[in-house]
Amino acid sequence: MAKGIEEPVTVTVATTTTPSNLSAVPHLVKELVEEAKCLESGCNEARQALAIKARTLVQALETPRETMIKHCWAQPAVFAAILCGNECGLWKLMAKNGVRPQRVKELAATLDVDPVLLSRLLRHLGAMGYLLEVGEDEYKPTSFSLSLSLPIMNGGYPSLITMGGPAFLNLHEYERSRDWKNPTDAKDSPLMHAHKTDLNYFGLAASRGYLEDFNNHMGGYRQGRLPWMAPGFVPVQEVLVKGAGPSPEAVFMVDVGGGLGHDLLEFHRYHPAVPGKLIVQDLTQVVGSIVPSEENRALTPMAHNFFDEQPIKGARAYYLHSVLHDWPDDRASEILGRLKAAMRPGYSKLLINENVIPRTNAYWETSALDLVMLSLLSAQERTERDWYDLVEGRCGLRIVKIWSGGRGVESLIECELK
Repeated sequence: MAKGIEEPVTVTVATTTTPSNLSAVPHLVKELVEEAKCLESGCNEARQALAIKARTLVQALETPRETMIKHCWAQPAVFAAILCGNECGLWKLMAKNGVRPQRVKELAATLDVDPVLLSRLLRHLGAMGYLLEVGEDEYKPTSFSLSLSLPIMNGGYPSLITMGGPAFLNLHEYERSRDWKNPTDAKDSPLMHAHKTDLNYFGLAASRGYLEDFNNHMGGYRQGRLPWMAPGFVPVQEVLVKGAGPSPEAVFMVDVGGGLGHDLLEFHRYHPAVPGKLIVQDLTQVVGSIVPSEENRALTPMAHNFFDEQPIKGARAYYLHSVLHDWPDDRASEILGRLKAAMRPGYSKLLINENVIPRTNAYWETSALDLVMLSLLSAQERTERDWYDLVEGRCGLRIVKIWSGGRGVESLIECELK
């Protein structure tokens, strides 16, 4: 054997039932204990690092067989149980009942669900730690199960698992049939292949009644993340307010493809005195579901398809949050081209709020979302090089600065006309 070339590893059936890295366990436990002290500071990054370390410990203790069973049996069964709980109203009922122990028989009677079925569903969620089993057919809610009563938490399961599941699970078949090429055609996505449809993800979600769930998920996945308009992230006064037109009739910011206006509402809470209007644009069926209220009175909803000409000219800022990652570069360029044509030289800003994947050590949420985009839309999360290629190379705009909020937090890419 030549120097530097290792012998092939011999894998036997015994490998599957041997803990993956038992020798590392004492060291990992010691590191966990030491790093847990950092939690007292309240630092979110320290908590995230500790969670990854705990995951490493679990993986070291598990045998490959146990990991496989977890993937093939346990986690799909969790999805099924959570979705059934969504559909029958279980999570809202348990939250209404409070944190007391709750009996399957009583829950089933209120929900008009077969108690045998409900018992089987909750048994698995208890075994997996998502509920606390306190007796035979008796469970206490956890913070996780209580959170499932909120639309921003439960909406991701039907919109991503029900809708996206076939695309994830059949990605290998799609790739095999296309010679293992990276998908970049928005009209030929793994999701379309799996569902045997010509509709893209959003069209299919609308046709199956899951668009509201998706919009709720958009309001939920960013919870707990530092928003770009918060103090210590982007200096909004310096970057946007300074130099903005003072007229209240002028348009300060257009949230393009902004869904129900979650981002603009948050922006308004942080910066209630900015000059001008805040406009949220999305498809008619989306903005049409925005119910006027005291909370959203600062917003002006406008029906608009971002592939069409931008009707608002010369706004101070055009804002895109998690829009471009839905599209491969050719379609993303069309969206940016429409905004470029509407921008006023020397005045308008284009703000792109998306992930910027680092060259190494990507955060697991970001790498997961990249494969979600691949499977559902033939699209992607982008690296810094990808963003420069798209924004400057393809579209002729200039990236002024990439404002980073830290690991696992979407960056704000500040752009302007060249």
